[in-house]
Amino acid sequence: MLLLYRIGGQSSIGNYRCFDQRLPISRAEGGDTTCIRLCLDRIAPARKDRPVYFALPKMNKARDAVNASAAIVEAAADGDLTPSEASELSKVIDSYARTLQAVEFEERLAKLEKAIAK
Repeated sequence: MLLLYRIGGQSSIGNYRCFDQRLPISRAEGGDTTCIRLCLDRIAPARKDRPVYFALPKMNKARDAVNASAAIVEAAADGDLTPSEASELSKVIDSYARTLQAVEFEERLAKLEKAIAK
């Protein structure tokens, strides 16, 4: 596959050059370590984060998010979680709590509609 990439700040067609994607592959096959790294980074990129092994309290209702959030804060304070890991886990808790709220709301609404229909 051929790619066009722009050179300079102008947008005329004369400022574009052609790049053949097969070139780095053939150079990698020839032993060029930079091209090998380039190809491998595209095939299997480096992980940005690591798995977090952390026991969260069970969340069956939206109000259970308070206990889960408290456990995250405690783990971050103890140094078991980094601040960024705690932040990401808090986002998961928030999203799950919102889902539970929506389900609880639907159940309450269904009960009200059923009561009104009688």
